[in-house]
Amino acid sequence: MLETAIELMQSGENPSVSDVAEAAGVSRATSYRYFPSQAALVDAVVDAALGPILDWQPKTVQADELVADLMRLSLRRIGEFEATFRAALRLSLDHWAKSKAGTLGAEAVISRGHRVSLLQQAVAPLRHKAAEQDLDRLTKGLSLVFGIEAFVVLKDIWGMKQEDVEEIINWVAQVLISAVADKAGTTLTSA
Repeated sequence: MLETAIELMQSGENPSVSDVAEAAGVSRATSYRYFPSQAALVDAVVDAALGPILDWQPKTVQADELVADLMRLSLRRIGEFEATFRAALRLSLDHWAKSKAGTLGAEAVISRGHRVSLLQQAVAPLRHKAAEQDLDRLTKGLSLVFGIEAFVVLKDIWGMKQEDVEEIINWVAQVLISAVADKAGTTLTSA
């Protein structure tokens, strides 16, 4: 069922649990046993699409290299599963709109936030060198370019191709890291 859901989302759909059950040739009851809501289904598909990103571990002690490594892995994967991440974003925006309108009710919402812990790991070498406020701003600033939202802006508004998107995002990330390191009067290593 998960593979079917991934295929549907990769084709641009935002399938319901019933849609996945039908496409996978299983009963709705079985499908709902595995995915009690559309949010649970989308969460599972997003986690599968994130795959190796969720297993990323720091391999160096330099913040700029850590962020570059995380971005390299992540941007390719986001590009590969772009339709899936866009479908998840679309559902998240729909949940937000329903919440604001008071029509969300008890509907489960998709979870978000993997980027927070990943980015915190990537900037960790600066933890004892930069001011806590600057490190917090850096992590939040990096989160603006680490995810599908940056792809939407750069591809849809600017008409950029994947490799150009990656170059811009990597450049922005390095500028942010350098600014924090410069302000702290430090190098980017933890040594």
